[in-house]
Amino acid sequence: MVAPRYRSRTFRRVFVKTPGGQVVLHYKKRKPAQAQCAKCSSLLSGVPRVRARELQHMAKTAKRPQRPFGGQLCSSCMRQVIVDSVRKA
Repeated sequence: MVAPRYRSRTFRRVFVKTPGGQVVLHYKKRKPAQAQCAKCSSLLSGVPRVRARELQHMAKTAKRPQRPFGGQLCSSCMRQVIVDSVRKA
């Protein structure tokens, strides 16, 4: 019987073939949701879909795009924010 902590669907069930030729079940944590734009809620490209612990070990440049508001706004919303701020000034 499976350990009680693995019975919920919190864990993903992954079939893994071992070196001995057996196929066994491994339980892995699910991936978090894809990052979304704060303004228009579209999915952000360039932001990895990994858990916080894995994100800690990644380089800063691998966590988000290298542009203003990278990781918060999509490129089209970022352009609009910059254009609006220039018009006000």
